[in-house]
Amino acid sequence: MFGYLTHRFGLSPIVGYLLAGIMVSPHTPGFVANTELAEQLAEIGVILLMFGVGLQFHFQEFWAVRRIALPGALIQSLATAAFGAIVMHTLGWGWKVGIIFGLAISVASTVVLTRVLSDNNEIHTQTGHIALGWLVMEDLFTVFVLVLLPVVLDPGIGGVTGIMEAFMLTAIKIIILLVFTFAVGGRLLPRLLTHIANTNSQELFTLAVLAIALGIAVGSAYMFDVSMALGAFLAGMVVGRSEFSTRAATEALPLRDAFAVLFFVSIGMLFDWNSLIESPVLVIATLGIILLGKPLVAFLIVVLMRYPLRVALSIALILSQIGEFSFILATVGTNMNILPANAQNILVAAAIISITLNPLLYKAGGKIERWLNRCMPGLTNCIHARCAPAPATNGQENKQSGQTHVIVIGYGHVGQTVVRLLLENDICPTIVELNIQTIQSLRSQGYRAVYGDAARFNTLSEAGIKNAHALVLSASNVKGECEIVRQARELNPNIRIIARTIYLSNRKKLIAAGADVIFSDEGEVALSVTEMILKQFGATPDQINRERNRVHESFYENFVSTPLQVKKEET
Repeated sequence: MFGYLTHRFGLSPIVGYLLAGIMVSPHTPGFVANTELAEQLAEIGVILLMFGVGLQFHFQEFWAVRRIALPGALIQSLATAAFGAIVMHTLGWGWKVGIIFGLAISVASTVVLTRVLSDNNEIHTQTGHIALGWLVMEDLFTVFVLVLLPVVLDPGIGGVTGIMEAFMLTAIKIIILLVFTFAVGGRLLPRLLTHIANTNSQELFTLAVLAIALGIAVGSAYMFDVSMALGAFLAGMVVGRSEFSTRAATEALPLRDAFAVLFFVSIGMLFDWNSLIESPVLVIATLGIILLGKPLVAFLIVVLMRYPLRVALSIALILSQIGEFSFILATVGTNMNILPANAQNILVAAAIISITLNPLLYKAGGKIERWLNRCMPGLTNCIHARCAPAPATNGQENKQSGQTHVIVIGYGHVGQTVVRLLLENDICPTIVELNIQTIQSLRSQGYRAVYGDAARFNTLSEAGIKNAHALVLSASNVKGECEIVRQARELNPNIRIIARTIYLSNRKKLIAAGADVIFSDEGEVALSVTEMILKQFGATPDQINRERNRVHESFYENFVSTPLQVKKEET
């Protein structure tokens, strides 16, 4: 209910989840939820969250923006952490407390950032690519921080020698874990998932992915003494390198989102109003770092890397919030008895305020840019003069190349014929299939093929739906055919959608979902039978054509949209 209400007010649902946790916490009147159970479920959320980060970590995409994302994320995280440590130490906290707290507020929320970019249609822009690459580096940096914090800040370790010994021991364990995960798991897990996929059982595949994520995470903690978060991240990277990455993200990660909600609820349950009222200066200082200090550091980094003013402002504004990893770091600090009790409360308050303001600040980026151009023309002119030419995005490259891109769903006899004819006419097809053996065979032949359920958002996105010119639903027995059409139309309003279905009665549903042309197996059989009967009774070719057209119109009348008719005439 709280998530829905905050969404209706134009805020992030995360704010609603935090508020829901506050409402059922021991510090507010009314019902009190089971805190211990909430924390256990939240731990599963953390594991699945890190598994999702590893699953969606594509080295090629990061490499394209490495020159800005790698140094930018590292410098911004370290600068913000140092700034936070100094401010908090000045306000009376110890250096250890300030360092952990500074690291916590240096990390932005991937969930919030992705949502804001999506709402503003900027995921596939230069800003979107840089921001996502930046967040990937922040997440990786956080993974290493989670591993090193217990080693560096353990009070039982004596002096520099003890720290170095512990660091080396941890490094050896991590190296062994990496070798074991990628050498053994990289060979074993894809084979295991292949056998599971061949059963065509969706629930078995989902359970297998979850078992891999949880199993490697828990095994890493028990066998190698590293965090479960790191183990889950490595498990995601192994699965992400296989042909199962898209389907795993599509079918297993919705469970991650559900448990991540419980993670935010469990954090909200820790919030205590009394300690917040007792530390107003700390809350204001924390917000100052998140809303002013961190964005300023990011802005300067992007400008110095010779990017346009608009990109620098957008990156700075979208990073002015904290989220899930901030709470994970704070939880580690609390479990190590370093962070005081009110640190969590300050983070919760800062998260609620920063997440609430972030979409509003991002939308105000254009107004801020105009204000800077008007009030500080010297500064903006200097920035514009230093700007390097912006690289073309994937969408721009496709438009420039002029190559037509068509997505073909299903690779049965019809799909094979469609793909062959497209290739013969210099049209680039991407094939979406749910048969893993077919996908492996296609990829070995050099075809672009995506393994996954076409009715899922991630599968269509992986196939390049946003830049595709047409989508052909060649299989007539696809589950959720209307959902496939609806998703495709939502992701790309200008795409041409040609659908095949078994029954004529499905035509209205497919048209309502957004299809341009529908071919029915029933209709085509009727047309073929009619043509054969006319030939046997001696009809002339003109009579056969006339009757075929008449039957065809009776079946398909009003089921071809006007835009496609115009396109045909132009062609």
